[in-house]
Amino acid sequence: MRARIARIAVALLSSLLATLACAGEVRFIAVDYRGDDGGAVPTDAQYRNPVAAGFHPDPSTIRVGDDFYLVTSSFGYYPGLPLFHSTDLVSWRQIGNAIDRADQMSYGDGEELTRGLFAATLSHDGRRFYITNTCFYCPDRGIGNFVITADDPAGPWSDPAWLGNEGIDPSLFFDRDGRAWMVSNGMPDGPMRYEGHRAIWIQQFDADTLSLTGPRIQLVDAGVDPASHPEHVEGPHVFRRGDWYYLTAAEGGTGEQHAQMIWRSRSVTGPYAAWAGNPILTQRDLDPARDAPVTSAGHAQFVQLADGTWWAVFLATRPYRGNQYNLGRETFLLPVQWRDDWPVILPRGARVPLVAGRPSLPRSAQPLPTSGPMAWTETFRADTLPHAWLMLDPPKQAWFATGEDGLRITPSSTPLGAHGTGSGQPTYIGRRLQHHRATIAATLDTGALDAGELAGLALLQDERHHYVAAIEREEDGASLVLLRRAGQDDPLHGRELARIALAELPGRLSLRLRLDAPRLDVDYALTPGDWRPLAVDLDASLLTVDIAGGFIGNTFGPYAVKR
Repeated sequence: MRARIARIAVALLSSLLATLACAGEVRFIAVDYRGDDGGAVPTDAQYRNPVAAGFHPDPSTIRVGDDFYLVTSSFGYYPGLPLFHSTDLVSWRQIGNAIDRADQMSYGDGEELTRGLFAATLSHDGRRFYITNTCFYCPDRGIGNFVITADDPAGPWSDPAWLGNEGIDPSLFFDRDGRAWMVSNGMPDGPMRYEGHRAIWIQQFDADTLSLTGPRIQLVDAGVDPASHPEHVEGPHVFRRGDWYYLTAAEGGTGEQHAQMIWRSRSVTGPYAAWAGNPILTQRDLDPARDAPVTSAGHAQFVQLADGTWWAVFLATRPYRGNQYNLGRETFLLPVQWRDDWPVILPRGARVPLVAGRPSLPRSAQPLPTSGPMAWTETFRADTLPHAWLMLDPPKQAWFATGEDGLRITPSSTPLGAHGTGSGQPTYIGRRLQHHRATIAATLDTGALDAGELAGLALLQDERHHYVAAIEREEDGASLVLLRRAGQDDPLHGRELARIALAELPGRLSLRLRLDAPRLDVDYALTPGDWRPLAVDLDASLLTVDIAGGFIGNTFGPYAVKR
């Protein structure tokens, strides 16, 4: 009886939220995506890098039996920490998000999009799954580390247990003797000798109480060669092979100087000796003028297959000009070779291959590709948003609904440019851009828009850098508008680049973004298929990390706002 009453209450609440979201709304009928960056076509025995294209940084993967699971960073976006499943390490399918309840944890309100949930690590102790993570500027936490657990990686995941240790990038290691250890980045023991001086620490972890216990031990001070002042040693993981314990971590920051290092010890608590052949993965020494470059490779984690072979996932970027890329840091995969009991992901001077031989594993079902050419249409007819769709911060009130009528959004008065100011949540629902060459179209019904409201399609790097193609309702008609925010000094709604007056609100229309690396063209259609230019030859490179700063990739999607 109680379960039935609870189901009825949930149904009534869902109905109420849907009703609230229908007042003064815009309806998005469909979003279409087509992307193809070309390049070599893999054979049946090969796979394409990256394996998760677009904004999927800081990958962490584990094997549990015949299954592989992957989690990546999400920063200020919600839902947070996307989770994927595969049986072949290549074909990934998103199965959920670890942070998917608005009351599970709070982050983002009053903070920039580059804050929030940083590098997460997956682990499994034979009975349940763990994710350790760092939240940058969670309310009342500052920079705080936490752990969440689940019996099923698809969720639900627990509320966070906060750990109380300083530093970032916590990672759990479960040893054969049943003990658990947490390794993480932190401030060095003693004074900082230079900017970016960091250390790697280890401490025992109690899996029953989800807390740290015992002394905290410094494993690495500064990096492989302290005399060279390596910056930001971070993203550590400990694993075991035979009688050796291995510690791997990245140095050089997450940009073009990124490199992966390796140490080993006979004891989990050290001392650890660095390999003379380090780094085991980097692209920093290669000719910057090379064709089809892959840069910034690092932040790797190892996984052993049932046949005894080893592989590594890591992040890297694919710039189209200089160090410009709109896609953010992506997830790559490579086999690991062992030399005298030292692992090597890629020999020094070798390029990250964009096509490589597949693991000897059964192919995984993949309804939608995560890499290579792809095309899809989303009509938002399910009762909930599909896993891949995002918003800025956890919602505090109902402002959207999905169902048979598509996606319905009630515009807020908070523009994208005001995110992070504490003034509210922009009514934007986005998805990760996965190609430099892509066509994105949205069809919407604006019949319920009120005067002063605007709705359309946004392409977003962060609060200060984005484009919005939209229709704006006015007292005596409507106009198609193109807005761009290209820096802190631009208006919060963006500067107007184009405006086409319409005699009346058209009701249904389509808007289209056509990306070709740094070039962006914007079109509209008042009748299906009759595309006309709104603006051409716009600069999409202002949405790159190289210009905008930070370290996240572009997203795109439906957006509505009160002007």
